[in-house]
Amino acid sequence: MQESVQKLVDAGEMLPLMEEFYTIQGEGYHKGTAAYFVRIGGCDVGCHWCDVKESWNANLHPPTATEEIINNAVKYSQVVVVTGGEPLTWDMTMLTKGLKDKGAQTHIETSGAYPLTGHWDWICLSPKKVKLPKEEIYEVADELKCIVYNKSDFAFAEEQASKVSKDCILYLQPEWSVRDKVVPLIVDYVMNNPKWRVSLQTHKYLNIP
Repeated sequence: MQESVQKLVDAGEMLPLMEEFYTIQGEGYHKGTAAYFVRIGGCDVGCHWCDVKESWNANLHPPTATEEIINNAVKYSQVVVVTGGEPLTWDMTMLTKGLKDKGAQTHIETSGAYPLTGHWDWICLSPKKVKLPKEEIYEVADELKCIVYNKSDFAFAEEQASKVSKDCILYLQPEWSVRDKVVPLIVDYVMNNPKWRVSLQTHKYLNIP
């Protein structure tokens, strides 16, 4: 990457854009609602079951002017979900300011592994064992979404839940490739621990992006 472009990326004036699309939110609190998704490339958290591993290498995704991303998004929706990859790898200040200046609500889906930047109307924290969230994000997370791949993930979920605010909504979500095995475990766990809710990747059931 050219040094001049790298400086713009480092400042958040350009971002490695993997894809952007208007669809239905499939997971968590806002499932079933329309939103414009902005998927930013770059992630070193490295979950072995990640379903968008093509997002990991930021160099594969062209640096795109943040202003262009903003203008594209608000053509379609006043709700913009920023996801990845790990979007907090980059400075989100300019992106969120531009979106909010145009009246959009800003949502983020993040592992919390990097410092929180930007101004967000909704923060979905999805922590990962391999690279834990920064302490600062726990108190501002609106929802905690813990992925369940095996039984040990319930203990991790409880550990993470102990760190968020009392108003944070708690979700357990089956990892897609083992859903048939873990859904019964999740259902049983939620029935015995009703502070939790079940989150499903409904967009995959609906066969939409």
